[in-house]
Amino acid sequence: MEIEVGRSTGGGDGSHNGSTMAEHGGSNDEGGGGGESMGRSQSMKERASYLVWQDLRVMLPSSGDGPTKRLLHGLNGFAEPGRIMAIMGPSGSGKSTLLDALAGRLSKNVVMAGDVLLNGEKKKLTYGVVAYVTQEDVLMGTLSVRESITYLAHLRLPPTLTKEEVKDTIEGTILEMGLEDCADRLIGNWHLRGISGGEKKRLSIALEILVRPRVLFLDEPTSGLDSASAFFVVHALKSMARDGRTVISSIHQPSSEVFALFDDLYLLSGGETVYFGEAKEAIEFFAESGFPCPIKRNPSDHFLRCINSDFDVVTATLKGSLRIQEKREESDPFMNMGTTQIKATLVEKYRWSKHAVKARARMKHLSTIREPATKANTTSHAGWWKQLDTLTRRSFVNMSRDMGYYWLRIIIYLVVSICVGTIFFDVGTSYTAILARGACGGFITGFMTFMSIGSFPSFIEDMKIFTRERLNGYYGVGVFILANFLSSFPFLVAVSLVTGTITWNMVKFNHGFSRYAFYCLNLFGSIAVIESCMMIVAALVPNFLFGLVVGAGVLGVMMMTSGFFRQLPDLPKPFWRYPVSYINYGSWAIQGGYKNDLLNLEFDGLSPGDPKTTGREVITKLFRMPLTHSKWWDLFAIYALLVSYRLTFFLVLKLKEKVLPFLQSMYAKRTVHRLKRRASFVKFPSSRRYQNLRTLSAQEGFSSPIP
Repeated sequence: MEIEVGRSTGGGDGSHNGSTMAEHGGSNDEGGGGGESMGRSQSMKERASYLVWQDLRVMLPSSGDGPTKRLLHGLNGFAEPGRIMAIMGPSGSGKSTLLDALAGRLSKNVVMAGDVLLNGEKKKLTYGVVAYVTQEDVLMGTLSVRESITYLAHLRLPPTLTKEEVKDTIEGTILEMGLEDCADRLIGNWHLRGISGGEKKRLSIALEILVRPRVLFLDEPTSGLDSASAFFVVHALKSMARDGRTVISSIHQPSSEVFALFDDLYLLSGGETVYFGEAKEAIEFFAESGFPCPIKRNPSDHFLRCINSDFDVVTATLKGSLRIQEKREESDPFMNMGTTQIKATLVEKYRWSKHAVKARARMKHLSTIREPATKANTTSHAGWWKQLDTLTRRSFVNMSRDMGYYWLRIIIYLVVSICVGTIFFDVGTSYTAILARGACGGFITGFMTFMSIGSFPSFIEDMKIFTRERLNGYYGVGVFILANFLSSFPFLVAVSLVTGTITWNMVKFNHGFSRYAFYCLNLFGSIAVIESCMMIVAALVPNFLFGLVVGAGVLGVMMMTSGFFRQLPDLPKPFWRYPVSYINYGSWAIQGGYKNDLLNLEFDGLSPGDPKTTGREVITKLFRMPLTHSKWWDLFAIYALLVSYRLTFFLVLKLKEKVLPFLQSMYAKRTVHRLKRRASFVKFPSSRRYQNLRTLSAQEGFSSPIP
């Protein structure tokens, strides 16, 4: 009975009528609409979001004077609360591009023109305004399914809910997505076997529907799912839409049962609108256009066969084979039309159909609606401290379970520290120990801390998760940066203590607990600064290989200007001395390390009987470093750089949010203005550009699983 209720079209129509009545402020006294309470109608009206897009064009400009590739051709449409829309079309038809354009997440190398209105206002639908489930499943592989949903619930559910209500919401979401069998299994990453691809897809959907967003975009949510799982996933989305939400989903080729769940259909081919309207009326439109759907055929299969011209060459080659030699009745003149001709005919017929007229009238009306639901839903989120606590705990669990994040680096630091300790074991105070102590200190503060570049792959994964969650409005930039540092703090302390304790006792640096404490604090600050630097690189260069090269280059420059390879007074002053060496943690770390170890020591002369050399003389005359300030000022400078690097990371992320969209908008306007002056930039439908190689009758010859 539950499935039959979910599939009934009356539910979808009732939701549509209810949202329409709420929009006009009237009441529904007929049918089942009168049974709704005023409180529920008011609640649905408050969260209603009407989305309209007008003359939406997306282009991929070419370099030079080459032709510009049009991805979307002046699309128009709308989406209403209480209804679920399917965007269908062949591969490469523009489904994902349309979703990205509506959600404001297009790639940087494409240009968009046209208007996207949310409740009658032009607005970028990012950072919490809408939720978006992409094709790529960006998940934290070290967490279990239940843990992922639990942490998200603590981040996003209202703080007014009790623990029992939060738990019920979590378990209900797990049950709704059919994840109860794998709820306690880890998602999986590079070294952990986890859940299947279909389960990951359902988990990605569960993370978004947990808080019932006002507008939800889904890019092929049923990919990788079996027919039963696909049905129940779409059924859950339809139930969410009935609650006054706006749901838009691209879908590749749904089964007839799944197709029956959708209220509206947007059919695309080559970036053009083939049909837009109620899903149940699409069969009527194709029949009126001369391409009726056979009774026992899945409607979605029929629609795609009529408009998919990707395999024209293959069909032309196979046209003479025995498999498609059957003689076709010639009473229907459209049966021998080419696929591209059929597509062009459908596009033209829809443009002047009653469905297009109805859609334009509805768009005009929805464009005038002004509802208060155009801002990000931040009032239902947890407080800042709750977000910080949740993110810190989640990140700490991730770092604890991921072998490559810190544990492997701790082992490497342990091994290298033993190697350093045995090479410089009990270095002493002979004349040759002067250079040995300098080399050992330079290696530890330079090369050993350089090994922290190994954290870059983990930072890349963290940035992917942060980008997805930030765009969907989970939390802010500041709380993410602070939670990342707090969760990594115990591991950085462990690295510093392991390295510091082993090398300090084996090399036998200048004794004293305060010197040992300074030595470990110096190591901790240096490693933390390098990690902060690599996070900035990960934010600017989100590509693994390219970012690793850039990060290694930056740290290489820091080592060269630290005063070890070339003394600080000899560095070229216009750039390398001022300001590079001053914003370089290495120069401060080496100065502080030398002062910490060499002061109050005396070294033997070069030959027996020569006067002893003091540590002060070694620092000022041999290493040519100033003693005008204390080693604690050097340590303070390192931690000041740590704070400044984290602030720089914060500013980079905020500038990417604020400035980058503005620059992209300016680039789009200039590019569109430039393209309009090109002779090759002419306005004609793409569906008439191709040769008529494939006929519908040729497609009919292939075996179909549907009798």
